[in-house]
Amino acid sequence: MSAHAFALFGTAIGTMAIAWGPGGIMSVRLPEADADAQRARMARRFPDADEDLPPPGVDLAIRDITRLIAGEPVDLLRITLDMTEVPEFNARVYAVARTIPAGETRTYGEVARTLGDAGAARAVGAALGDNPFPVIVPCHRVLAANGRTGGFSARGGVATKLRLLAIEQARIGSSPTLFDGIGGLPLAVGH
Repeated sequence: MSAHAFALFGTAIGTMAIAWGPGGIMSVRLPEADADAQRARMARRFPDADEDLPPPGVDLAIRDITRLIAGEPVDLLRITLDMTEVPEFNARVYAVARTIPAGETRTYGEVARTLGDAGAARAVGAALGDNPFPVIVPCHRVLAANGRTGGFSARGGVATKLRLLAIEQARIGSSPTLFDGIGGLPLAVGH
């Protein structure tokens, strides 16, 4: 698969990358160690693509991703993804994951049941592990059973997943968060 071009962009969690072609967004990359590592990764993934200024639709996607990662409520469903190289099962998983609102989570099993195959939780996890569109396809919002985080294949692993969920003020399990309160007041935080 050959992307037309790619661009790097800054977010609250670091420098991300996005690649696009005529069919839409082909890849989003969560932060690497630095911008040079991000460029090198994009060059390996899309050897014929040049770094370029994003066209208006891609620029809008970048702004929406940046706003979401800054904690603003943004719906990324309007972003067009090029899934021509994505296996059919994975595309179905990604379609379900894209409907999970920011601040909410589902389990791998719940996604599998939505797909009509309650026994496909592991396959759902594998598909999300191969997700070429993190944040747009919010794989970080899908957890293991009993509120466990499950895995996360991006740099930083589960810590990155938890950071994205914290930005979205998502609840994991039944533990209180800093955003829970009594009588509308936040819980006290130590000094």
